Amino acid sequence: MSLHRSMSKNKAPDGGKSQKKSCQKTTLMDQISSNKQGVRKQIRQLQAHSQARKSKVTVKNKNVKNALEEYRKKQKKSQLSANLEYFLGTSYVTQEHHTKKIQQQNTGRLSRHQPEQPVRKPAQEKSIFTEEEFQKFQKEYFANL
Repeated sequence: MSLHRSMSKNKAPDGGKSQKKSCQKTTLMDQISSNKQGVRKQIRQLQAHSQARKSKVTVKNKNVKNALEEYRKKQKKSQLSANLEYFLGTSYVTQEHHTKKIQQQNTGRLSRHQPEQPVRKPAQEKSIFTEEEFQKFQKEYFANL
């Protein structure tokens, strides 16, 4: 107990974490070559290796799960019944002119979906004179010749 107390007095104010980091850095620096080029890359590689070793998962901490349960959890669940219940439960009814307007806006956005417009036939020119007047004029004109 006395040994433990003496060590706790020598700890840094942050709980001894600074000593641990400096120790780790010194070990990293010892592993790096004395060549000045590529030092950062070597540090990153060494840190990645040390972190990979730390993240080992033991069997004690891991929960063994049934594969069938996992498959069922990941499958998409149908929300149809809940949606139908919700929409049938609401008493709000939209006005007819609103629904027609929405349908009109959503149908035929592309030119190929547009309904064909009826072709208007050009109106035939109506003459001012009737058929009887033409025949009367014809008799008068040819009678004088």
